[in-house]
Amino acid sequence: MPDAPLTLDALTLAAEAGEIDTVIVAQVDMQGRLMGKRFHVADFLDHARDHTHSCNYLLTVDMEMEPVPGYKSASWAQGYGDYIMKPDLATLRRIPWAAGTALVLCDLLDHAGEAEVPVSPRAILKRQLARLADMGLSAMMASELEFYLFRQSFEEAHASGYRSLDPVSPYNEDYHLFTTVRDEPVMRPLRNGLYGAGIPVENSKGEAWAGQEEINVRYADALTAADNHVLTKQAAKEIALQAGHAVTFMAKYADAPAGSSCHVHQSLWTPEGNPAFLDAEAPHGMSALMQRYVAGLLAHLPEITLFLAPNINSYKRFVAGTFAPTRAVWSRDNRTAGFRLVGEGTKGIRIENRIGGADLNPYLAFAAQIAAGMAGIEKGLDLEPEFTGDAYAAEAARAIPATLRDAAGRANGSKMLRASFGDDVVDHYVHAAEWEQSEYDRRVTDWEVARGFERS
Repeated sequence: MPDAPLTLDALTLAAEAGEIDTVIVAQVDMQGRLMGKRFHVADFLDHARDHTHSCNYLLTVDMEMEPVPGYKSASWAQGYGDYIMKPDLATLRRIPWAAGTALVLCDLLDHAGEAEVPVSPRAILKRQLARLADMGLSAMMASELEFYLFRQSFEEAHASGYRSLDPVSPYNEDYHLFTTVRDEPVMRPLRNGLYGAGIPVENSKGEAWAGQEEINVRYADALTAADNHVLTKQAAKEIALQAGHAVTFMAKYADAPAGSSCHVHQSLWTPEGNPAFLDAEAPHGMSALMQRYVAGLLAHLPEITLFLAPNINSYKRFVAGTFAPTRAVWSRDNRTAGFRLVGEGTKGIRIENRIGGADLNPYLAFAAQIAAGMAGIEKGLDLEPEFTGDAYAAEAARAIPATLRDAAGRANGSKMLRASFGDDVVDHYVHAAEWEQSEYDRRVTDWEVARGFERS
C-alpha cells in the first residue's frame, strides 16, 4: 500500500530527525492550480498548522494572474483582503520528489474564519457531497489524466514561444512498451513519487499520439479523488522540470490528432458499502438509480460543459475520429460516445464521462456532474435507449457545446446549476469564462496573420 498521510506527531518526529524542513501549505485556485506558501516546519507546527492567510484575489485572477474586474467576491473597491487558509490535516503528506518537504491542502474560509468561501473549488464539491449524503449516498470517482511530454525543458519551450516542440517519442505510442522507455526518466519517478505521497497510482501508459502519456490513480471518494488529481498534475510538472523536460495538460496543444482528456469514472454507494448503481436483475446491471443519474448527466450536459471544458482551447479537442466525443450519448463499452458504461453487471459498474479535457478543475467538474446526476434522480428522469454504432455519425444526437461562449451561456441559464450551486457561484464562474472569451476575442492569432497578411 502507498504510504499513509502524515500525522502531526509523525511530522514532528520527522522534523526532529532532520527528514522534513519544509511544509507546503496549498489552496486550489479557479483553474485547478496549487497556490500557497512554503513554511519552515517549525513554524508550521507552531502556528500554521491551524491557519494562515492568502490574498482573496486568488479566486478572481485569470491564467496570467491578472486581477479580473467585475467579481462580487473580491475587487479593488473592496481592497483585496485576506482569506484564511485552514489546513485539512487529513491531506498532510510527504512529497518524495521535493527534498525534505511535506504538503497539506487547505480549505478557504472568510476573513473572520467563520464559513468556507462559497466560490472556492473545494467548498463547491464539498457542498454537493453533503447534498448527496442527505440522500443516503456517497460518490466514488477516478480521473484518467493525459498529457504530453517533450524533450525540451519548460525554459526552452518558453524561449521558443512554444513552437517546434519535440515530443519525447517520434510516433504514436498508444500502449507501446518499447517507445515509452523514452518516457521513463519522468514517468517512473512520477509513479513512485505519487505512491510515496500516499496517492495510489495504478499505472501509466503511452497514449494516442507521439509523446502523449496517461497516468491512472485508483478510484476514491470524490473529494480524495479531486485532491489526488491536483497533486498528480503538480507532481508531473515538478518531476518533468527536475528532469529537464516540459509537459502540458492543455486540451489541444497543437494540430496533432489526439488532444489530452480527463475521463471521469463515477459511481454512487450506500452507507453500508454497497454499489447503488448495481441491480443484477436489471438490463446491463444498471439499477433504476443509476439510470436516473445517467439520465441527469445527459439532460444537463450542455449546462455543465463549462466545468468539463473551461478554456477557449478546450473546445479544439472535440474532433470526430480522435477518441474525443462530439455527441452526448451513452453506450456500452463504446469509445465514440460521450458516456460509456463500464463494469457492466459487476460491483465495479460505473459511468465514464469522456467529455472533459485535461485542463479541467476536478473539484468543479466532479461537483457539476454530481449535481446533474442528483437532478436526474430527484426528477425521476428516464434514461434514453442505449446508442449503438459510431456516435460521431449520430447527427440527431445531443451535441456537446462547440465553444466556450456557448458553454458559458448554457451554464448561465441553467436552473439546475443555480439551484445546486447558488447564483453567486454560477455568476462567478460564468464571469471567468466571459473574461477568458473577451481576452481571446481581442487577440490577433498567428493563424490569422499567416492566412491573411498577403492574401487579404
